[in-house]
Amino acid sequence: MSADHVKQLSDTKFSVLDLSPIIVGATPSDAFKNTLDLAQHVEKMGYHRFWLAEHHNMPFIASSATSVVIGHVAGGTSTIRVGSGGIMLPNHAPLVIAEQFGTLESLYPERIDLGLGRAPGTDQRTAHALRRNNRSDGQDFPEQLAELRAYFDPSLAPGRNPVRAVPGEGLNIPVWLLGSSGFSAQLAGQLGLPFSFASHFSPDNTLGALDLYRRSFKPSNTLDKPYAMVGVNIVAAETDEEAERLATTLQQQFLNLVRNNEVPLQPPVESMDNLWTEYEKAALRQQLGSSIIGSPATVKEKLQKFINETQADEIMVVGQIYDHAARLRSFEIVADIMKTN
Repeated sequence: MSADHVKQLSDTKFSVLDLSPIIVGATPSDAFKNTLDLAQHVEKMGYHRFWLAEHHNMPFIASSATSVVIGHVAGGTSTIRVGSGGIMLPNHAPLVIAEQFGTLESLYPERIDLGLGRAPGTDQRTAHALRRNNRSDGQDFPEQLAELRAYFDPSLAPGRNPVRAVPGEGLNIPVWLLGSSGFSAQLAGQLGLPFSFASHFSPDNTLGALDLYRRSFKPSNTLDKPYAMVGVNIVAAETDEEAERLATTLQQQFLNLVRNNEVPLQPPVESMDNLWTEYEKAALRQQLGSSIIGSPATVKEKLQKFINETQADEIMVVGQIYDHAARLRSFEIVADIMKTN
């Protein structure tokens, strides 16, 4: 999709997707401390929302009990919106999610977002351990979504449901659909819901999914026009060379995923050449193709181009960086860039 006009960086909201990364030699407790510290810092930097993702059986991600970590972050911050990017709805009974997010919204009014995905967020054996059976493979996601939304707003359900979400019912909790393909893009459009696309690991599908979302969009009580957020990996440092070095942690993470060698987040290396094959290098370059890596000037140029191409209303920054201080600095650089024209 070609850009209709140049969107200014300062006109685009910026947010954070955090995976509570567990680095080698550290613990989930350390990861949660770093997550809260990051949230407190980006709140001061002017970021709009801070989301956490549900993944399971992954030694480098601590946010498996996503609702619990959202409460931890919301309790340690005061203004930034906090939510899920996302809750993998087929892993859960919709009533449970309604109650959990009803509780969060009751504790932290007008600050909670509910982003929903239909993938398991894990491998099939772990999905079975979560669900106990395979009755939900994501194909019934529209029905699950309708049930969940009706717990918040009973008027959405035909007839009276004797089961009520307490807390939850009557609360205005923004529901987002997340996707890495066209399914949720089209569903979000048809329902008039905001949509977030995972360009940070599915770059080739980005423009097609956003176009499908916008073409499918029907105004609703939630939105009168499409609202699209796009996730993108950003690694920023003082120089291009330092940013490229820091980004080798992200590259190693995806390389280990490809090899089914799931380990904690690895420290950066000077070169990946001795770690990957040419085939793996090409595959990862494609999967991480939308990543923005570099100095402040490089990041600003690439970010402006990315926004022009996607016409995103909001950018969700993903920063898988090993060193916590370097991670904070990366988000600080992005914050400085987003305030400029």
